[in-house]
Amino acid sequence: MDTERKQSGPVGRPRGFDADEALERAMLVFWGHGYEGASTANLTSAMGISTTSMYAAFGNKEKLFRKVLERYTEGPSAYLVRALEEPTALGVATAILAGTVRTTTRPAGPQGCLGVQSALSVSDSGQEIRDLLVAWRNDGYSRVRERFQRAVDEGDLPAGTDAGLQARYLTTFAHGLAVQAAGGVCRDELQKLADAALRNWPLT
Repeated sequence: MDTERKQSGPVGRPRGFDADEALERAMLVFWGHGYEGASTANLTSAMGISTTSMYAAFGNKEKLFRKVLERYTEGPSAYLVRALEEPTALGVATAILAGTVRTTTRPAGPQGCLGVQSALSVSDSGQEIRDLLVAWRNDGYSRVRERFQRAVDEGDLPAGTDAGLQARYLTTFAHGLAVQAAGGVCRDELQKLADAALRNWPLT
């Protein structure tokens, strides 16, 4: 009977750590230090696991960063998707800039934007990460451009508005806010900058 009870117990190797929590902690390290500034030692220390466990669970540093970027996109940066659902182009722009200010100036945690910080200084060995982040930012720009083109087609933006230029202006301004946030500019000041930019928004 004792043997039967032992055999009927749980099988397989028990999980040694919470992978979701470890990924969250890795995101904060990359967010605060950038891709190259985040050493393997920094990452494993924050994640509370060994280098061997990190490689076994997430792959190398580059693969870990890709998973972190997905988490960031679906978490802190998810305001973009919600903003695109606003009924007007001005509403979209307002929500994007408000989300940028809010996310880049969190009371607890890193300042700035993970997708911007991580690409500011990348050596030749990090070219794939640089390309990944360029594609990530371009995807955001493309979504905004498509939304603004719809606004032009529907008459929400003036006829003849260059949707691509308007989207580039907005996303470039948002990235600039993120850089300023990383440099220590406070939330209130950044929001005032956003409000000033929106006062020049084209109206029909």
